[in-house]
Amino acid sequence: MPRMSEADKQRSHRRILDAAARLFRENGSEATSVAEVMNAAGMTHGGFYRHFGSKEELVAAAFRHAVDGVVAGIEEEETPEGRAGERDAYIAKYLSEAHLKDLGKGCPLAALGAELARAGQAPLHEGAEASIRMAEVLRHSADPDNTQGLAIMALMMGTITLARLAENPEDAHRTLEAGKTGAALLQENWK
Repeated sequence: MPRMSEADKQRSHRRILDAAARLFRENGSEATSVAEVMNAAGMTHGGFYRHFGSKEELVAAAFRHAVDGVVAGIEEEETPEGRAGERDAYIAKYLSEAHLKDLGKGCPLAALGAELARAGQAPLHEGAEASIRMAEVLRHSADPDNTQGLAIMALMMGTITLARLAENPEDAHRTLEAGKTGAALLQENWK
């Protein structure tokens, strides 16, 4: 069998990360097997170890990949006005019905935060780094300890978690609306 080119290996690696990031957010990393990830990536289970040394390594890498996908647009914006617009759009999207329903593409911290705290050193480290990174993109002004970004992030994660726990659409909607009100009040307080 011919050897895989480096470009092919990178494409395969990305397919694995895409599949793992989606499945872990939908089902949790503990409830998702390596075989399920590889199947979703269109690959055999045997190819896993060409890319990762362990499931823990995959969890950490897939989580980082998911966070990259979520915050890259905000981080890449160079102007303060553009960054503020990206941030505001992100908050609106986060506190939306679409985000509520789409676990597989939603916030990796909201979906996996509690699991990462128990998953081993590498996933825990990625969760801690993502918390800092996401809080940084959410802050409004020069804030030495980033209280603003952390407050907005805590409110958003709490809102989406509570809305997903609601037993009916009306309660979920009311929770999202309360989160939007809270986010607006926090943002207004820091202008």
